[in-house]
Amino acid sequence: MTSCGILEIVLILAATCIFAVPVGNYLAAVMEGRSTLLAPVLAPVERGFYRLSGIDPFHGMSWRSYATALLLLNALHFAMLYAILRLQFYLPFNPQAVVGMPPSIAFNTAISFVTNTNWQAYVPESGISNGAQMFGLTVHNFLSAATGIAVAVAVMRALAAGGLKTLGNFWSDLTRATLYVLLPLTCVFTILLMASGVPDTLHAFAQVTTLEGIKQTIALGPVAFQEAIKELGTNGGGFFNTNSSHPFENPTALTCGLETFMLLLIPFALPIAFGRIVKEPAQGRVLLATMVGILVIGVFCAYGAESGGNPILHALGVNQAQGNLEGKEVRFGTALTALLNVGATGTSTGAIAGATDSFMPLGGLVPLFLMQLGEVTPGGIGSGFYFIIVFALLSVFVAGLMVGRTPEYLGKKVQAREIKLAMLALLILTLWILCGAGLALVLPAGLAALANAGPHGLTEMLYAWTSATQNNGSAMAGITATGPLMAYGQGFAMLFGRFAVLIPVLAIAGSLAAKPKLKMSAGTFPTTGLLFCGLLAGVIVILGGLQFLPADALGPIAEHFVLLSGTTY
Repeated sequence: MTSCGILEIVLILAATCIFAVPVGNYLAAVMEGRSTLLAPVLAPVERGFYRLSGIDPFHGMSWRSYATALLLLNALHFAMLYAILRLQFYLPFNPQAVVGMPPSIAFNTAISFVTNTNWQAYVPESGISNGAQMFGLTVHNFLSAATGIAVAVAVMRALAAGGLKTLGNFWSDLTRATLYVLLPLTCVFTILLMASGVPDTLHAFAQVTTLEGIKQTIALGPVAFQEAIKELGTNGGGFFNTNSSHPFENPTALTCGLETFMLLLIPFALPIAFGRIVKEPAQGRVLLATMVGILVIGVFCAYGAESGGNPILHALGVNQAQGNLEGKEVRFGTALTALLNVGATGTSTGAIAGATDSFMPLGGLVPLFLMQLGEVTPGGIGSGFYFIIVFALLSVFVAGLMVGRTPEYLGKKVQAREIKLAMLALLILTLWILCGAGLALVLPAGLAALANAGPHGLTEMLYAWTSATQNNGSAMAGITATGPLMAYGQGFAMLFGRFAVLIPVLAIAGSLAAKPKLKMSAGTFPTTGLLFCGLLAGVIVILGGLQFLPADALGPIAEHFVLLSGTTY
């Protein structure tokens, strides 16, 4: 590791934490319906939406009604997006003359973008039209992100007061998250990206002549706007096949740092908003500190592994002063590549600045393990927050068992119902990851999807199912997900990883909302200090990550020792 690389990482993370405070305060004001700087301009637009749709934004919903509205909306949008992808040949803005997607790929892609996974089992330059990108994928980049924020805010309300019968109004939460938060931020960052060299045009191609005099056709399109919401909404679906390593998506080291800032900004801001809504800022800060702490450890572990280079090349006397540069863009270097890739997997964004498949085994283990933790470091937009609340409830339950006290969190008693639902949400993810990867590895169709054997092949398959189930969307290059087993199997993994977790989380919120809010006493376990921060981090690692240790030991850890031995497999 170099001092310059360390400084780059520290400055970007520090800037994100600093800007997360005003963004979090603003987000809390928006979701509580308080006046904000943009309210005079956007409030009439918001009221117009409600009148057109016949929605009463002040009508509270029980957790069941909230979940029903959420599921029905997403089911409708899945059907609409599937139709767009199948019929894109007949839609406008298709200068590439792209035909409709095959049924399995359209199914996989529609579920992927509805669930905020943005897994891409197709080549964007040739597999999807500009019209489908704009009216299909970009719309769902906003919708899936706003859905996550809405659920996170519903959980915040459940913990803010006692004796509540409702969690708020889903339609109002969705509208406000989109109109006041996502759309303005996207417009601002679109302008910054365009100023940095990212194209945003309706032209499909550019004809250029290279330095060697060769004619080349380069794909173009409305890249900057989709890139902005891709990062801000922790979506991750690239306009180009190589995602954020493509020079039109991420042209310079400056834009690499900016995109890392963007994908971390709202996930870092949500704990701050939580502290404001529950009227206890320290509660939000301890969640943020836990998220940032685990992420920082992961970033420097990956950076250390990549800057050390390949031991086989070291043995051959190859100079690796710049570390392991295989699969990395020289304009970014090792530090920024490690930061964006780890940040992207820590936030369920899935965008990459370098090929994770070319990372050293321990460098590749870091993003895999962060996903296995439950994507709470800081996790996807909204989803990372509400899942770390699940871990917080488990933490106070564990603390209560150790000291013999009834567990409480923010004045709400945590009882058997909440713990059962929390474990259900956690075990759903584990079931789909391990069973999905295991099944794929014993079926011929699954093995045919792998380009590598041995520990690295196991890592690729485990990474793919972890990424799909945890709604991340990144993948290692050695796996092909276009076959029916992977396309349909991972489609259902994304579906259950999103909505089969959302339902228990909303049920927990409904249960906690109805309980009275008790005052803190001498017997209450404190949840605002370093002690709770350490306990929460320990529960995340033990309950979230160690159940995957046997599989990880046979994959990236075994591959690491193979490389150290200087042998091949």
